[in-house]
Amino acid sequence: PVIPCVVSQWSVWSGCAEPCKTTYRVRRRHVIQEPRNGGEACPPLEERAGCVEYWTQQGTECKQSLIPALITTGGFGKARKKRAAADGNERAGYCVEFQLVAITPGCLQSHHPYTHWMQYLREGHTICVECQHPALDSRSLHCYGDGSGSKKNQLLHWQAVGNPRCKGTWKRIRQLDTCSCPSVHSFLFI
Repeated sequence: PVIPCVVSQWSVWSGCAEPCKTTYRVRRRHVIQEPRNGGEACPPLEERAGCVEYWTQQGTECKQSLIPALITTGGFGKARKKRAAADGNERAGYCVEFQLVAITPGCLQSHHPYTHWMQYLREGHTICVECQHPALDSRSLHCYGDGSGSKKNQLLHWQAVGNPRCKGTWKRIRQLDTCSCPSVHSFLFI
């Protein structure tokens, strides 16, 4: 008889491969039954997903300039605020203004509906990035990659969530209590 491949359930996700940089985590499954007599082949046995660990294995916080800020569209924050208010975990956040210095061409090459917001990233523009729960770290009271502690005019790195080819550099201008940028230039730390 034709016997298809049978695989186990996925393992839990591993931790990040390395701390203090954008890297990956892994999950695996194994073959329970090899295919026979022309049975369906086995699916992939390993998956990787993007990952950033902001604390070293010794428990110290990574240096800010080593960590790219992970950002997404500000529209994502409306749903995030509703969930946070519902479970009572809303903490006061803040906003950081940045000037975009360099942007990779990958920001304009993605045509998925969830990446349309990346077309508003333009070199030279000032953008607002909001730090709010749950990205607001309870230990340090800031969002990772926000540039706090960086030198004036220091180039900092950012990466768009949803398109690993969309990344670049920016300079921190200032921190504010609330964002005042137009919605198309408003983003969120993840």
